[in-house]
Amino acid sequence: MTAATALQQGTEILGKAGVADARATAAILLAHALGRERVYLYAHPEHELSTVEWIHYGRYLHERSSGKPLQYITRRQEFWGREFRVSPAVLIPRPETELLIEHALALKPGPARVLDLCTGSGCIAITLALELKAHAAATDVSAEALAVARGNAAALGADVEFIETDLAAGVEGPFDLITVNPPYVPSGAIETLMREVRDFEPRLALDGGADGLALWRRIAAEARPLLAPGGWLLGEFDPSQAGEIERLFQQRWQDVAIFEDLAGRPRLLRAACNQETEVLR
Repeated sequence: MTAATALQQGTEILGKAGVADARATAAILLAHALGRERVYLYAHPEHELSTVEWIHYGRYLHERSSGKPLQYITRRQEFWGREFRVSPAVLIPRPETELLIEHALALKPGPARVLDLCTGSGCIAITLALELKAHAAATDVSAEALAVARGNAAALGADVEFIETDLAAGVEGPFDLITVNPPYVPSGAIETLMREVRDFEPRLALDGGADGLALWRRIAAEARPLLAPGGWLLGEFDPSQAGEIERLFQQRWQDVAIFEDLAGRPRLLRAACNQETEVLR
C-alpha cells in the first residue's frame, strides 16, 4: 500500500470515529509510523509501506479512534516552540499555559530563581530556565512524572533541579517567582470531561478536590513564605474559579490580578508578596 492510499484510508477511519481534523491527524500518525516528518508524505506519495510500518500505523489509528490523545501516541507535544516528550504519567501541555510564560517573561527584573510546583512534564520550569537563564527547581508528587520531566530537561539542555515532594514540602527558598498549574478540576466533574482527558490523562494531575480548589488553598498558604521580597506567584486555573481564586489571594497577598487567555476567559493569577517588583505593562 502506498503512503497516499494509507493516508486516505486513515482519514476515512478517523472521520467515521468522530476524530476532529481527521486528515491532519492521519498524516501525523502515518509520518510517526514511518519515522518521517509529514512533508515526506507529500513529497513521496508513492512510498510503499512495509509490513511493520502498516502494523504500526494500524495500531495508531485504532488507538486514536478509541480516544487516546494524539500526543500520547506520538509521545510529543510542542510548547513555547520546543518539543516536549509526554506520556500518560503527565498532563499534556496546553497552548493556554503559554500565557503563564508570557507573564513570567514580562517581570522586571527578570526572576533569577524560579520554583515550579506540580511540574508534570516540566514544560514550565524548563521553558523559564532556558528563556530567563534562571536557576529553576520543580516539584511533583509523582515519580513517574518527574522521570518524564528529567528526560525533557536533559534533551533540551535545561538545568533544572527536580524534587519529588507534595507541593512544596521540604523545599527551601527564597525564590523570585513561583509558578503552578495545579490540579483544579472538581472531583465530581471529572466524569463529564472529554474522553481524551477523562480516560487517558492522569487523574492525579486533574483532581482538585470537591470544588477544584484544594491545592489552590494550600498554595495560598504555603507559597508565600518561599518568595523573596518582591517575588511573584503565577498560576493557572479554570475560568469558572476566577472569583474564588481572587478572593482567596486578596486575603494574604498583594497586587492580585487576573488575566484572560486568548479566548477572553479568565485564566491566570498573578500575586505578589509586596510591591518591590515592577511589571511591564
